[in-house]
Amino acid sequence: MTPAYSRALIVGAGSGLSASLARLLAADGMRIGLAARNVAKLADLAAETGAAVHACDASRPDQVEALFARLEPALGGAPDVVVYNASGRLRGPVADLDPAAVAEALMVSAYGGFLVAQAAARRMLPHRHGAILLTGASASVKGFSGSAPFAMGKFALRGLGQSLARELQPQGIHVAHFVIDGAIRNPARGGEPADAPDSHLDPDAIARAYRDVLRQDRSAWTSELELRPWTERF
Repeated sequence: MTPAYSRALIVGAGSGLSASLARLLAADGMRIGLAARNVAKLADLAAETGAAVHACDASRPDQVEALFARLEPALGGAPDVVVYNASGRLRGPVADLDPAAVAEALMVSAYGGFLVAQAAARRMLPHRHGAILLTGASASVKGFSGSAPFAMGKFALRGLGQSLARELQPQGIHVAHFVIDGAIRNPARGGEPADAPDSHLDPDAIARAYRDVLRQDRSAWTSELELRPWTERF
């Protein structure tokens, strides 16, 4: 049996993967909600997809609750697909990192994922139906030099995904964590190097992989999927 979904909320929305996913799911007939700290950047995407938009700092419990309360009437009900794409990116030598900035990065990457997943689960559990998708990175499985805060946050998000899958999937809620192992193609940032074609992931291709997971029969659910360019070295 393949669950059918009708309303999607994407938290941490922007012009890359989130935009591709919003367009794809909207084309499939789903109603879309978009959330980000800066919603001005989402105006064109909202107009294109008919999405409802709400400003939200996902690391704030009150703002996450306000997000769900505000969007439910706009979507015609609670979202049955919730995607967490927000990340706190902070890099630098460990000896030089500002502890307060590290704490903020962890709050966005990990704690925000927990808050959004918790709010989603509370609404999905009574119906025993829904999907929670968490966007990870190479840093979810391997920490890089000079990137300790990002690795800590993404490792934590992956652990959250594993725990949620074991707890919620037997109750009808599909939880999947995606390891995006490589840079995502973004023409606004200059695109790919001329001497390295196909070295970046196509956001539309990633979005199709997310949709494929949503379409899985629940007798064979994926709880984690790694995606990388074919040129990427493991």
